[in-house]
Amino acid sequence: MLRNLISTFVLLFAASLVVASISRPEEPPRGDPEAGRAAATTCIACHGNDGRGIGPEYPNLGGQHFSYLLRQMRAFHSGDRQATLMMGQVEHLTEQQLKDISAFYAEQPIAEGTAEAADDVLEFGERIYRAGLPDKGVAACIGCHSPSGRGNGPAAFPMLTGQPERYIVLQLRAYRDGERETDAHMGGVMRGVAQNMNDREIEAVAAYVRGLH
Repeated sequence: MLRNLISTFVLLFAASLVVASISRPEEPPRGDPEAGRAAATTCIACHGNDGRGIGPEYPNLGGQHFSYLLRQMRAFHSGDRQATLMMGQVEHLTEQQLKDISAFYAEQPIAEGTAEAADDVLEFGERIYRAGLPDKGVAACIGCHSPSGRGNGPAAFPMLTGQPERYIVLQLRAYRDGERETDAHMGGVMRGVAQNMNDREIEAVAAYVRGLH
């Protein structure tokens, strides 16, 4: 028990060092939400009028941090984040339009969700989120994504609360398998966390954050 407590403390401390070591510049100048609404007409097919994804594999964008949205839009635009559908949607957009669309979705309401998994799954997911998996070297999610799952805007750490379970599962697997590398500016922290997680652990934490707020 003492060894586990010490390991948990070490992981939490290490996570805090990672967060502290990442520069936290002010968010870039925001775009025009109204212009973003007009530019996002093709986005609603997957993300809805208010940023609520229409299916379990599409993220909810409403209320997401502007800094994170813009970083991901830029990554799709440059090809640093691979997703054929998204890359095709943004390849023709200007930098200003990327900012406008990000500003539009950032101002939409947050789509808080309800956790629907079994109690034992949610308890396991909460344990991972708040304390990590010390024996496996998996740091707690809380260090970057906050106790409420609201993330950190200045650091461009995304809000997780209310996100579809399937979407979170797919992203964690992508980080684990090296298929997503958009954490390079953060020292590969997400790949470092996910690489030691199995599917059961990934699915449990995804189920938990669905209802976290």
